[in-house]
Amino acid sequence: MKISRRDVVGPALVVIIFLIIGGSASLLLVTPSLRAPSETSYDATRLVLYYSTLPRLATAILAGAALALAGALFQQVLRNPLADPTTLGVSAGANLTLVVASLFIPGLLGTNRDLVALAGSAAAAAIVLTLGARRGFSPYSLVLSGLVLSLWCGGLSAILTYLNQRYLASLFIWGSGSLSQQSWVIPLSLFWKMAVVAVICALIVRPLSLLDLGESSSVSLGVRVGRLRVIAIGCAVALSAFVTSAIGVISFIGLVAPTLSRLSGARRPRQLIFWSPLIGGSLLFCADAVLQLVAGGLGDFLPTGAVTAIFGSPLLLALLPRLKIRHRIQQSAVWNRPRRTSAATSIAFVAVGLLLAVGVSMIVGRGIDGSLSILSGDTSSDILAIRAPKVFAALASGAMLAVAGSILQRLTGNEMSSPEVLGISAGSTFGVAIGLFALAPGLFGQFTFAVAGAIGVLAVIFLSSRRSGFSPERVLLAGIALSAMVDAVVGVLSSTGDPRAALLMRWMSGSTYLVDGPTALAEIGIGIVLMTIAFFTRRWLDILPLGPSPTSAVGISLARSRLVLFALAGLMTGAATLTVGPLSFVGLMGPHLAREAGLTRALPQMIGAALIGGALMVAADFLGRTLVSPYQIPAGLVSAMIGAPFLMFMMRKRA
Repeated sequence: MKISRRDVVGPALVVIIFLIIGGSASLLLVTPSLRAPSETSYDATRLVLYYSTLPRLATAILAGAALALAGALFQQVLRNPLADPTTLGVSAGANLTLVVASLFIPGLLGTNRDLVALAGSAAAAAIVLTLGARRGFSPYSLVLSGLVLSLWCGGLSAILTYLNQRYLASLFIWGSGSLSQQSWVIPLSLFWKMAVVAVICALIVRPLSLLDLGESSSVSLGVRVGRLRVIAIGCAVALSAFVTSAIGVISFIGLVAPTLSRLSGARRPRQLIFWSPLIGGSLLFCADAVLQLVAGGLGDFLPTGAVTAIFGSPLLLALLPRLKIRHRIQQSAVWNRPRRTSAATSIAFVAVGLLLAVGVSMIVGRGIDGSLSILSGDTSSDILAIRAPKVFAALASGAMLAVAGSILQRLTGNEMSSPEVLGISAGSTFGVAIGLFALAPGLFGQFTFAVAGAIGVLAVIFLSSRRSGFSPERVLLAGIALSAMVDAVVGVLSSTGDPRAALLMRWMSGSTYLVDGPTALAEIGIGIVLMTIAFFTRRWLDILPLGPSPTSAVGISLARSRLVLFALAGLMTGAATLTVGPLSFVGLMGPHLAREAGLTRALPQMIGAALIGGALMVAADFLGRTLVSPYQIPAGLVSAMIGAPFLMFMMRKRA
């Protein structure tokens, strides 16, 4: 097998660049420590160097290499360039089991921490791969299943942290990927675990290379494809579990390192598996060293995983137009499915469900003794005055998110598109975070910042995907990168210890607890105006999925219509995120359920999605208010808990 000079020089240059930057920053960090005068035998500066700084840098190299190798294994064995421990939900599963063990079985974390994380990672991988196997391991089904599972695990972790803040508050910084060390225990432990997995990977690298020939050709050459997949996926799951157990979730290295390897010239699987860990280790080493140098004393408290996403996301976005994606995500003909019932009948049925949800949420609640009771008596009017704004604000927010999801799915031709998945909700969160930390604005100011953040994310996705004709792969990659970067910025702001971080965390959870009458009226008014405008764009949404040529032939300006529709989706997302937070899941589930009800044309689908989304958010608000009374679980988190398993069941049923 002949290897060209570019196959080696390109990846090597990437590694050298990252190592030079990180090494220079590390040298500036350690030089003062090495030159510090030692007046006594006890030199605190040298102790910090040898037992904190150097172990931290070693941990960064090992963790980055492990995550990059896990991402390369996932992408090679699943034939999916979007696969990594984050997009497949593996890291989220490990994090959830560690949170549960910390709260309910803390004794397990002493000697069996890795086993706890490994159990969570293995369970998450098994769920995602089981769903993917029913569809031939298609990239679309795997990534959609992984994102759904990640949302569910993240939402449940957030609920547990929210209800047990005094016990789990420190997990927030650790969960974002903290590399702070006090000894050599963790890097040495990671080293021998990685060495064992690396030996296994070296033994299976040749059979993995034969998978490029196709499954039938590989079998004819003696490759046992099923067993090979189990071994490779097991290695990747183990690597991600070990890293999550040691330092928390770092959600970007496993995706960007293999991507950089391909873009720099690593074409063959053997080269990809060799160079990805080197690039991943040097990338995380560089990011952590620069973080410590720039942040100074705060470097030990800021999560490196969040900062890595801030550095890596723009890099991936800049390189995205050059990425050649071999494995296409299949676009489903979601608008041409046979209709079982008439659109009017389906909409009427959904409307009845919405009215039922609103009625139950308004008149049913927990009494003083904690039991469910129907509203009655002299205090009913006072309770309704408090409860009604929350119910109708949740209704308006859910409807807007569902309509925004319908618009985005039709524009991109991808069932996976939604405000949550494409990072638009995270952009709104970023805008509100900047507003809170910079100006502390009122409701109108928060709405302005939220909309600005959502439209900013949409603009970046639009520009980065324009050359590819908004192919689903590039739109999804851009959304993942932007979402990771925005979440990282919010995580850094929240980990500074500022008192406003608590307000931001409460708002991000999607709680309607502080919604009053004026806020609800503003939300309803904005929702009515924006959704009415969206309904008038039904002709565009029916024609745009047909392609550029039919669109231009009927006199529709492709650029102008896309701009208006993207802006509408951003406005609705920004307004809804103010009430129910960024993790609502309704924007993905509402359009899916509307299509399952037989609503395939644009206008019926948007109406049905709005009714379904509103009903889901009202039901989530009711459950969050009554399940653990007198405590209240935020409606946004409850909707994610309900929506993820239901959507997985739908995917399994339709497989």
